[in-house]
Amino acid sequence: MDVCTPMVVQISVYRGHISQGFREAAALACAITERWYMAPGVRRVDISESGIRGTLFIPPGPGPFPGILDMWGGGGGLVEYRSALLASHGFVSMALEYLSHDEFRTHAIEATYFETAFRIVQEHPLVATDRVAVFGLSFGTAVSLSLAAHSKVAHPKCCVCISGSHAQSTNMPLHSVFKEFDKQAHKIRVDENNHLIWRDLILPIPDDISRKIHVGKIKCPVLFIVGLDDQNWAVAESAEDIEKMMKEAGNSHLLTTLAYPETGHLIEPPYSPHFRASNFIVQHTREKVVLLWGGQPKPHSDAQEDSWKKILDFLQHHLYQGHSTAILSKL
Repeated sequence: MDVCTPMVVQISVYRGHISQGFREAAALACAITERWYMAPGVRRVDISESGIRGTLFIPPGPGPFPGILDMWGGGGGLVEYRSALLASHGFVSMALEYLSHDEFRTHAIEATYFETAFRIVQEHPLVATDRVAVFGLSFGTAVSLSLAAHSKVAHPKCCVCISGSHAQSTNMPLHSVFKEFDKQAHKIRVDENNHLIWRDLILPIPDDISRKIHVGKIKCPVLFIVGLDDQNWAVAESAEDIEKMMKEAGNSHLLTTLAYPETGHLIEPPYSPHFRASNFIVQHTREKVVLLWGGQPKPHSDAQEDSWKKILDFLQHHLYQGHSTAILSKL
C-alpha cells in the first residue's frame, strides 16, 4: 500500500512442516528479505490537475524518458506498485485513479478523462512526446484499447493489455457502463464455496460492432495477455474475437497474444502471492462479495514471472527502439 517503503518478507524453515501445529515449533532457520518497488532515485509525485487524480513515478536521470499511462481495473482506487516498478525500469509511469469511492466523482468520468490523463503524461517535460504507451488490467484493458482505436487526441505508441476485453463500451460515463453489466447479472454463477463467477457477463461476445471496441482501427502494437483459467472475465473468448477482427481489418500483425494455462484473472508483477478468490467491493453498489479469479498457484506464479519479463521487453522494444539505451544500461 506504500510503495515508498519495502514489503518485508520473513522466510522460515521448519522440520515436519506437513504436520499440524508446526508454527509453534522452533524454526530451523529464518531470514528476512525486503522487496522494494521503487529503485533508488525514482521520484513519486502526486497528480491533481485538470480534474485528474493519479501518481507519477519518474526514473532518475535527465531524460527524456518514454511515458506510460497505467490503469488498473474495476476494484477502483489508486494502485501504485506497478507504476513504481515501471519507473524503476526507465519509464515515466502515471498510476491513474479513475474509479473512486466517491460515487459522484465516478459518475463524472467519461472518455475525455483518460485523454486528459494521457496528455498530462505526454506533456511532462521529462517525457518524450512521441513515445507514450497505455497499460491496462481488466477494465483498464477496455480503456487502453478504446484510446488506441477511437481517440482523436491520444495516440499511444503501443498498448499492454492484461485480462480484459473489447466487448464493452467506454464511450459513456462509467456509471452507465456498470449499469449495463447489471442487466446481465442473471449470468453470474456461484461455485461450491459461494464465490461469484463473472466470466459469463459478456458472453456471448457480440457480433454487432457497435457493441465492441473497433480494434480493427488500432494502428499501434498491442500485447494481449490472457489467463486461460480466468473465472472473472471472458478473456480467452475476447482474445479470439480481437484476433479475428484485427485479421479482417488487416492489422493483425500488430497483435501479440500470450496465453497461459491454469492462470487466473489477476496477472500481476511477479513474486506476489496468488489468490484464487478474494474479497471485492462492487464499485457502483458498494456490495462486498467474494470473487473467483481463477488460477493455480504454481502455473499462475510462473505466468506472472514470464509475462512481466515479456512486458518489459515489449515496452523497451517499442518505446526505446531507435533511441538512446544509456538509461537501460543502468537499470
